[in-house]
Amino acid sequence: MNAVTTIPSDVDVVLPCLNEAEALPWVLERIPPGWRALVVDNGSTDGSDRVAHAYGATVVREPRRGFGAACHAGLTAATADVVCFCDCDASLDPALLVRFVREVRDGGSDLVLGRRRPQGRGAWPAHARAGNLALARMLRRRTGLRLHDLGPLRAARREPLLALGLTDRRSGYPLQMVVRAADAGWRIAEYDVPYLPRTGASKVTGTWRGTWQAVRDMSRVLAESPGEEGAVR
Repeated sequence: MNAVTTIPSDVDVVLPCLNEAEALPWVLERIPPGWRALVVDNGSTDGSDRVAHAYGATVVREPRRGFGAACHAGLTAATADVVCFCDCDASLDPALLVRFVREVRDGGSDLVLGRRRPQGRGAWPAHARAGNLALARMLRRRTGLRLHDLGPLRAARREPLLALGLTDRRSGYPLQMVVRAADAGWRIAEYDVPYLPRTGASKVTGTWRGTWQAVRDMSRVLAESPGEEGAVR
C-alpha cells in the first residue's frame, strides 16, 4: 500500500451502546482493520455485550445512564493516540473515520466532525434536524464556529481530549467537547458524511420530547463562560 491508502494505526473507536444488538454486527464489521472498538454498554438488556464480544470488540461497562456518561467512560478506557466516536445504531459508517484520523494525525485539524447528510426517508426526522439547526446557530453565537452539525462521528487526540475536562454526562457531551475545544483554540474541521436510517428506536431524538430535552441539556453547556470548569451533569 502507498501512503494514501494505508489505514492509520493506534486508534480506538468509542461506541456508546444501549440495546443495539441488532445494529452492532453492521457497525463492528466496518471498524477499520487494526483499530480497537470500545463498546460502552450503558445498561443494555438485549445482549448487546455478548454481540460485541462475539465480534471482537472490547466491552466497557458504564452503569450510569446517559450518552455523555457512556462516551466519557470510553474515552477514559481508551489508550490509543487518537480516539474516535461513533454511534452504534448503524446510522453512520465508522469506516468514514479513516479520513478524520488521517487529518488529525497529519496535523491539519485538532478535531474533525462529520456533517450528517441524510440518505433516504426517515434518516433524520424533522424535529431532530430543527433541534440540531438551533444548536448550531447558538454555537456560532457562542464561539464563532460556522459548523452545520453537532453529530457524533468525530476524531481527536486522546490526551488533549482528556485535558478539556468534560463534565457533561447527558446529551450535552458532544457539544461541550466542541465548545471547550473552540475555547482552547483548537482547529476544528467538518466533512459531509452519509447519514442512514438507524436500526431500532432512538433513545434521544426519536421524539419531539427527547429532542428538546437534548436541546435543553446542550443549552446549559452553551451557557458556560469561556474557560469555565462548570459541573454540568
